[in-house]
Amino acid sequence: MLAMTSRRSWRRLGVVLLGISVWPGTAGCTQEVPGRLGVGRTVTYFVAPETAEAGSRPGDADLAIWALESWARLLDPDLELAPGSEDSASVRVYWVAAGSGLYGEMRARQVNGSPAADVFVHPDTDALGADIALAARADPLFRDTVVFLTCVHELGHAFGLDHTASFADIMYSFVYGGDFRAYFMRFREQLDRREDIRAASPFSADDVEALRALYR
Repeated sequence: MLAMTSRRSWRRLGVVLLGISVWPGTAGCTQEVPGRLGVGRTVTYFVAPETAEAGSRPGDADLAIWALESWARLLDPDLELAPGSEDSASVRVYWVAAGSGLYGEMRARQVNGSPAADVFVHPDTDALGADIALAARADPLFRDTVVFLTCVHELGHAFGLDHTASFADIMYSFVYGGDFRAYFMRFREQLDRREDIRAASPFSADDVEALRALYR
């Protein structure tokens, strides 16, 4: 596993959008000291269409939106998420092709002088090692779990959270090792059907406390 060394940030009213995290496979992501996200009443988003070339599947856009909803609910139940155009959305999610060398990354950008962010997710679970690849092929809900949790993790950096060394956390960094299949399975075990992903919590108690500590 490799970690990139470039640094990117997004600041607005105390906002820092962070990049990179290390997840299974050949890619890492950039990271900076976390800060607080100064949120208004609405966050606009754009999710790129799924493409076979990137290894994404129909319905992956839902996983990205559900991941964003998870953080929004945790931060403020009244926070509104609204779809926006690709040009104007504050958060854009793109599916990264296998040859790109990235599994998850968040990059800062600007829209009309205001801060914004792009999230890149590599959804091809065949590239994540034999244990995860075989489990994903045998169980579509496990595959969706991997993509969903990757989206949640990357968006966590946008809300100001750093990596942790605790295997229980969504912000856990895989550079610390561990049973990665088990990491994803504990969320998969909460699911009876795909729609359960939207309601199941991907967060540990420490994830919740870390987010709330930033926004006190």
